[in-house]
Amino acid sequence: MAEEKVTLVNEIGLHARPASKFIRETIKYKSDIEVIKGDKVYNAKSIMGVLSMGAVKGDTVTIRATGEDAEEAVKNIIQLIKYDLHE
Repeated sequence: MAEEKVTLVNEIGLHARPASKFIRETIKYKSDIEVIKGDKVYNAKSIMGVLSMGAVKGDTVTIRATGEDAEEAVKNIIQLIKYDLHE
């Protein structure tokens, strides 16, 4: 298992286009991937799950992956959130 916290820096958080880009990244991995916001856990490979999270700029979320490519998945998803979700 691998996990890491990250703060959302893009203006609209994980909504619309950024959420779609996020999902395209998460489905590349065989590992089970979750996003944790507060005390709730969401399926990071589900567009409905990610959108229902209501994550906005400044929110801190935890990316958790379990499986054979967990380390790589968390590393790349964190990079995506930090640098590649800008509109």
